[in-house]
Amino acid sequence: MKIGINGTGLVQKASVPAVRDHAIQSAKDGFASYWLAEHPTGGFDALTVLSAVGQVVTSMELGTAIIPTHPRHPMILAGQALTVSNMMTPQLTLGIGLSHETMMAQLGIGFDKPIRHLREYLNVLMPLLREGTVNFTGATISCDAKVFRAPETHIPVLVAALGPQALRVAGALADGTSLAWVGPKTVKEHIAPEISAAAEAAGRAAPRIIATLPVCVTDQPDVVRGVIGKNLKMYGQLPSYRAMLDREGVEGPADVAIVGTQDEVVTGINKMREAGVTDFAASEFYLNPEEAQATRETLVSLLQ
Repeated sequence: MKIGINGTGLVQKASVPAVRDHAIQSAKDGFASYWLAEHPTGGFDALTVLSAVGQVVTSMELGTAIIPTHPRHPMILAGQALTVSNMMTPQLTLGIGLSHETMMAQLGIGFDKPIRHLREYLNVLMPLLREGTVNFTGATISCDAKVFRAPETHIPVLVAALGPQALRVAGALADGTSLAWVGPKTVKEHIAPEISAAAEAAGRAAPRIIATLPVCVTDQPDVVRGVIGKNLKMYGQLPSYRAMLDREGVEGPADVAIVGTQDEVVTGINKMREAGVTDFAASEFYLNPEEAQATRETLVSLLQ
């Protein structure tokens, strides 16, 4: 299992220099990848930020986790991804997802038949990123296009897929899935079997399963979990995440966070590997500089 860093905790700062510096340090520390989310109403574009990061970071995979699909036509997103990939040396990986009905409502965008939307979206996006051409007509998404410059490198696409239908679409059409708030039991019993079976049935390679969870090495785990439970409570109320937490048999986001002593954190991350996660992107969570240092040192130790 590869170990990466998820810098989404910096998104609300909306500071390109802050993300760039965080990614530079992560590359120096030897992490395999760096991931950045995009909030639908946050006004901070993940691909643009990563294009800046890619000018100074050359050895580490850079990826979005995730970009919501509804606000962007797949042709527009493909064009942006191809442009950004052409600007940088490291591998660009495009993580996309449906986001959530409540978030789309803030943009005045409907959420009707999300699985149909996802399937049609990928039927346009994937050919454009692979061959540079597409001719597809769907119920709500269509595209007849050929890009000016054919793709020179493969841009992998990961889908934030949690439910059975979304996992089957991701396995059949994309390169894997990007997970948040999903514990090891759910990965092992639900995520990995569903997406792997779909990929195999479609004759595709084994899918990547990238998982992100808060990680904190601390001597006050109850306090840290309390802060996570309070500050990130909303994620446990979103239907798609709520379903995964119920599968895991836990109450909320704080219960799947990997928090505790160094040994407990290492054990927690190893459980994700054993469950079938191919890439773990740690979201470093801390309340003081000592926890920040201990958490980063523990993650670095896993690279060995």
